[in-house]
Amino acid sequence: MTRRVAAIDCGTNSIRLLIADLEPGLTELAREMRIVRLGEGVDRTGRLSAAALTRTMTALREYAGLIAEAKPEAVRMVATSATRDAANSAEFTERVIEVLGVPPEVISGDEEAQLSFAGATRELAGTPLAGEAQCPPPYLVTDIGGGSTEFVLGRHGQIGRAASVNIGCVRLTERHLHGDPPLATQVRAATGDIDAALGQVAATVDVRQARTLIGLAGSVTTVAAIALRLDRYLPERIHHARVPAAQVHEVTVRLLGMTRAERAAIPGMHPGRVDVIGAGALILDRLMAALGFAEVLVSEHDILDGIAWSLVSAPRNRTSTAG
Repeated sequence: MTRRVAAIDCGTNSIRLLIADLEPGLTELAREMRIVRLGEGVDRTGRLSAAALTRTMTALREYAGLIAEAKPEAVRMVATSATRDAANSAEFTERVIEVLGVPPEVISGDEEAQLSFAGATRELAGTPLAGEAQCPPPYLVTDIGGGSTEFVLGRHGQIGRAASVNIGCVRLTERHLHGDPPLATQVRAATGDIDAALGQVAATVDVRQARTLIGLAGSVTTVAAIALRLDRYLPERIHHARVPAAQVHEVTVRLLGMTRAERAAIPGMHPGRVDVIGAGALILDRLMAALGFAEVLVSEHDILDGIAWSLVSAPRNRTSTAG
């Protein structure tokens, strides 16, 4: 039986909406993304700023209108790293309820990783990519966000160990990459943070078991678009593209050597990623090198799809209409 759902992912850098009909597969009706930078300054202040909250609520009102038109059976909004870290997350929750009619769920890093894994891998079963020669399990799914990066190891429908570490493209840019372009000393400092976090991951998740690395979220898809030399952002070309580690490194070096204006001129570059894409690329580059992956399988399907599927598998008390 088909079920219409709406999923919202509110991260450190962006807020995204998916409205879809589910069962037997996922039929996408709307997929929207707005860069609102909710986590701007949270690493330094520990609070969500008034300006960031205003930007986020403006986007959320737009989404609430789309949800009201679509009339889904269930709505789930998930908030991740920036909201986990903020002392005034209760204010965020109150404002979301006013706009959307349902509260956001501030989830743990482990649950974030599991939803990302489900969103990225559910569609692989029954496709040519699921074969041993194409995309062999176990998979290591990595979701590079604005404030944190999640790692989860598993197979189809079977999730193993997960880890969430506080390295993300917004956090590292605000903490280290202040130059235009960043200075070599700044890049080294960011690299040190990344490598230390990857050490934590390796202590928690046996990454040596993984045979396929699947990369998610805007930093990864943007790096893929640059590596593919696309003249504009084309999700259908990016989804399930394979990018070798050498190309990831080449793109990373280029991005970190560019000025902001030069990055903004890259075809397909979203304006909201211009200032943070260098840090996002550096995370991907370092994790591939440190964890020993020769290529990354890029997925346009991620935590947003996982949130949607969660409304079928475990709807709990999320059924509502947006107000």
